[in-house]
Amino acid sequence: MPQDDSDYYEQHATSFFRDTVAVEMAPLHGPFLKHLPANGHILDAGCGSGRDARAVLELGYRVTAFDSAPTLAALATEHLGQSVQVLRFEELSWHDKFDGIWACASLLHVPRRELPNVFQRLANALKPGGVLYCSFKYGTGEREAGGRRFTDLDEAGLRQLLPETGGLTLIEMWQTGDQRPDRRDERWLNALLRKPEAPCLPI
Repeated sequence: MPQDDSDYYEQHATSFFRDTVAVEMAPLHGPFLKHLPANGHILDAGCGSGRDARAVLELGYRVTAFDSAPTLAALATEHLGQSVQVLRFEELSWHDKFDGIWACASLLHVPRRELPNVFQRLANALKPGGVLYCSFKYGTGEREAGGRRFTDLDEAGLRQLLPETGGLTLIEMWQTGDQRPDRRDERWLNALLRKPEAPCLPI
């Protein structure tokens, strides 16, 4: 995420951890996990509190997690019981490593002009046939709110991005309300994207 948003999460790490670590996300895990092999390897990209990484780890998946805010990564490390890397999206360099990538409420801080590069890095990190989950606050355009910047997307905005994502194709997208009880009126766009299978070699 941009430096100013990393600074925000660094400064508010403890309160953000407290407010998000217990949010029930199983209804969103299900549609993602059904596309992955048992015991598959998941990258939690921008893991925040480590809540989702811990949930899928307890289901038997292998997990690698990172966040750009050092204090939040340290809190997530303690919650998850394994090391969480301090990393930014533009630093990703994995290739064909993960069966799935979980990017829940993290890409929404990336400026629109930078999203194609970030999506391409995530696509590179996926194994052929791997699946990416991502979510954005529902809407259009870029804005600042509460000391953070947001890139909002609706269905048309995500479809416009797809040709720039390094070959990712859309599996499905859907809207949900915020899972936090005090924010039920906020809408989210959720999407599942797939990296193409490796091309067949000529006989």
